[in-house]
Amino acid sequence: MQGAAQTSIPRRDPQTVMRLSRLGSLHQCRLSFMRVLTRRMAEENWSFSRPKFDVDDKGVGRAVYTAQGPERAYSLVAFAHDLPPEMRSDRVIATAWDATFTLFDGIPSEADIDRLSGNVPLQEAGRVSEREISVSRANRSVRLWEHMVDVLSRGEQPDAAMLRSVGYLMRTTAVYGSGKLGAADREMIADRPEMQAPFQAEMLSVFLTRWFVRDLVEHMAKVRGGDAAVSLAPETARQLGIGNSTGLGMAPFIVNHPVLFNNWIMAREEAISRVRSVEKATGEEIAHFLDLLAKTRTSVNSWMSEHPLQIEKLAQLKRDLDALEAQVGAFDFTGRLPWDGLVSWAQEALSEEGQECLASLILEPYGALVDGLSGCMADSNSDVFVIDGAMPVGEVRDLIENSFGWAKEIDWAARENCARAWYVSEEKLEPRLGERFDETIADYEQPLAPARDAAMALQALDGWSPEEPIAAFLSAHPEHRHTVRRAQITRVAPYGEIHDNTISAQVMPIDMLRAKLSFFGATHFDPRSDRWVRICMYSGAPYPQELSTENCDLWVYPEGQA
Repeated sequence: MQGAAQTSIPRRDPQTVMRLSRLGSLHQCRLSFMRVLTRRMAEENWSFSRPKFDVDDKGVGRAVYTAQGPERAYSLVAFAHDLPPEMRSDRVIATAWDATFTLFDGIPSEADIDRLSGNVPLQEAGRVSEREISVSRANRSVRLWEHMVDVLSRGEQPDAAMLRSVGYLMRTTAVYGSGKLGAADREMIADRPEMQAPFQAEMLSVFLTRWFVRDLVEHMAKVRGGDAAVSLAPETARQLGIGNSTGLGMAPFIVNHPVLFNNWIMAREEAISRVRSVEKATGEEIAHFLDLLAKTRTSVNSWMSEHPLQIEKLAQLKRDLDALEAQVGAFDFTGRLPWDGLVSWAQEALSEEGQECLASLILEPYGALVDGLSGCMADSNSDVFVIDGAMPVGEVRDLIENSFGWAKEIDWAARENCARAWYVSEEKLEPRLGERFDETIADYEQPLAPARDAAMALQALDGWSPEEPIAAFLSAHPEHRHTVRRAQITRVAPYGEIHDNTISAQVMPIDMLRAKLSFFGATHFDPRSDRWVRICMYSGAPYPQELSTENCDLWVYPEGQA
């Protein structure tokens, strides 16, 4: 039984939450998109089938994996390729991959599969239709793939240490949705219950891709070993996820989608507030929390990274977990507002990494209290982007000050405060963060420095009457339209702005990447620089045919991690 929420603890202030160092310390939680999807599929008793697996001895062919929900079906159409090693690249400009995919709306006919076979393997050079919801591609982890095929072909299981060090047999290099390459626009599926939460189509595509990858590696082992070959042991297969290397493209995403990002953060903050407001915790709720705290410790001990920043963050997180375990060992959970008391202690005793880990953990016993918030995380406020020209200058100034008053104190003429510039590389077709004073990129800068622009807008507003309509100001200073628009958006999206300088010499883009990926449900973040991070999705999760209400959610805290 859930504890009753009687006292209302307010959500944390955006000025606290929206700092990059804290966003770069977020952890997965009950509202993470992968967990939202697996819970729904289990609770609604979705069924799964593989109507086609037509792959030859060279690993070339096609396959179809279908997920049948209460009202409609979705099918992953997969194409396996024989990719020469010299063509294997994870860059956006790559032209060939080990496997390519599309998520089909329904169950495809042979004619559909034939049509897709001429387009999906081409990715950006091809086109799909509104019957397709997402398009994606993946490459093998060559080292683990060859090891896996070899040992399975000889009737053996893979080396556990190698499996842990890599974690995936294939890594996606892109999962496109929302109209990309001609696929269905988000609006076409947004009113479907199973697609209401963000990125559910993409998460379903990856979930089914993981099944295909397991089938493909077992098929290749059978080709090599014949009757001596064996399948992956179920417990070994569950350790494998789908890898992903995420670069700078995700950082502009959260700056350019303030309402959507606000909805993610606000839902999580509301969930934290609701649990902090629980007056009394039951013995069952306390035991559940303590169990997952212990499993988190085990998981963190298996989290590996070679990046100095992440190594230090991991060391700090381990110290935080030591302190948290000592605290809960003597903590009176029977008192009033126990979770608020624990969070309040953490604000003084733990780092931001430890605080956010605890914030995610306290949600776990309270699914009935917080899970419904996943339906509030999509962006349905398209009309907020229309500037209200009648709003008085004084009100607009107050809105800008609320999010970016701190930016006025920054010397924007100092090189270290505007050392970087965001642009899109013509050669690589990817977002880049360059050195403003060392590269000729200023003319190509993208509007991804809202703090600097807000400071400039506030300076331009000096001397304007507070009663003057903002339209008059914008007629004289149209260069500040985007700042005024963003300021007005904060009326409905108070968590939409990052309260940090995104072009300083010290900015760490991986903080923005981790924030977004934590909402996907990623764990064990492994930065490879300050600009890209490697993750693994669905590691520890059941495969579709194993999915049940017993294992659909807490797979992120797997048993027996080393």
